[in-house]
Amino acid sequence: MARQIPPTGAAMEPLLHELPAGTLLWRLHTHKYEDATAFNPTLAHEFFRGSRFDATEKDRYPYLYAALDPVTAICEVLLRSVEFDDATGIRLVPWAQASRYRLSAVRTIRDVDLVDLTTAEGLAAVWQDTWLVDCEEDEYPKTRYWARLIREHCPAAGGLLWQSKRYRPRTALQLFGDRCGPGPLAVEPDRMLRLDEVDGVREVNALLAPLRARISVPEH
Repeated sequence: MARQIPPTGAAMEPLLHELPAGTLLWRLHTHKYEDATAFNPTLAHEFFRGSRFDATEKDRYPYLYAALDPVTAICEVLLRSVEFDDATGIRLVPWAQASRYRLSAVRTIRDVDLVDLTTAEGLAAVWQDTWLVDCEEDEYPKTRYWARLIREHCPAAGGLLWQSKRYRPRTALQLFGDRCGPGPLAVEPDRMLRLDEVDGVREVNALLAPLRARISVPEH
């Protein structure tokens, strides 16, 4: 595990992956962000709570998590540490939790360079291994520090790209709002599912079925 202090006598040389203009991205986001293109301005505490690569007071910028397919976007949010039910062998997500979200599609309107963390070579280029993208929540203060370190060494990077822990080998990504230029995304208005509506939950459950996971649908 690369839980080491980063080298100080060498320059980090991250590998970049170009996300072309016109790429379709998927987000599972709360209803609070009705605009699916909106970046999250909330800063995580340096040591507590927050997600893997959230911005902190040490490096303030808006950010946006997304994926290249809808199932990855769903899994990254709803299948964190969800256990298989003893009786059914299914991972059950409470509707009360899922109903806070909607699944939206957006499209990039310009090219964006992402630091590629999907391979051993890409991780080694930032002095890391799979720990950076696979560790559990109690290690997130360290991964947030490492995101800040990558940004310091690679000012050309507009975000990060990594292999989803919950839907391998698909990829998840984060965009840096301060480096993608103004309005880097456009909404796909006909591609949105609300998880506070039964029809939306049923469509999402059809996507989750091969993963033996589903959202409970309220009887009423």
